[in-house]
Amino acid sequence: MRIAVTQRVEWIEGYGERRDCLDQQWSVLLESLGIDVVPVPNLLTAPQAWLERQRVAGIILTGGNDLAHLPGAARSAPERDATEIALLSSAALQRLPVLGVCRGMQMLNHFLGGGLAPVPNHIAVRHAVRALNNDGFFSGYREVNSFHGWGMQISDLAPEVSAQVCAIDGTVEAFTHDHLPWVGLMWHPEREAPFHILDTELIRKLFESGTI
Repeated sequence: MRIAVTQRVEWIEGYGERRDCLDQQWSVLLESLGIDVVPVPNLLTAPQAWLERQRVAGIILTGGNDLAHLPGAARSAPERDATEIALLSSAALQRLPVLGVCRGMQMLNHFLGGGLAPVPNHIAVRHAVRALNNDGFFSGYREVNSFHGWGMQISDLAPEVSAQVCAIDGTVEAFTHDHLPWVGLMWHPEREAPFHILDTELIRKLFESGTI
């Protein structure tokens, strides 16, 4: 199975280069699930045509880079925003599974018309979470990692998504789309050591069956 995986953009001052980057742990995690990583370049002139040529089974929007429209955005990358918006437009038409992680979940909510707000005490910590539906796939989650300064309350969510997991402070930690096979997670599955069985089963089920 081939999955398109988006990349953060980093400015390397010593070389005068703007680089696309991907945490090596994504390859480790996805290879363990039988998934081949197809890294997405951020300066494609036609991202939708590129996506069609790759014949992937889905898309992962990874973390890093604040969305460029946010006030005081850190290490923003407008070219990445444009690439991911184009990919999501194609994914919606094709009903491709999409997993948005951290910034990726923020992008999903933004693309669908939702809002974002600063959230305190969510950078480089672990914190408790609770599932909102005890009979759902997410009911086993109790604690997650956290590396984000922007997030969302339930009132910030786009009309087409439903919150599945919240932190104790009420911020949304996971959501699902009501009609498309799209899932957003504010935590990073690739940063767990060892990888969490709930995360690996979620990724496997999303991309193999197109449902959660």
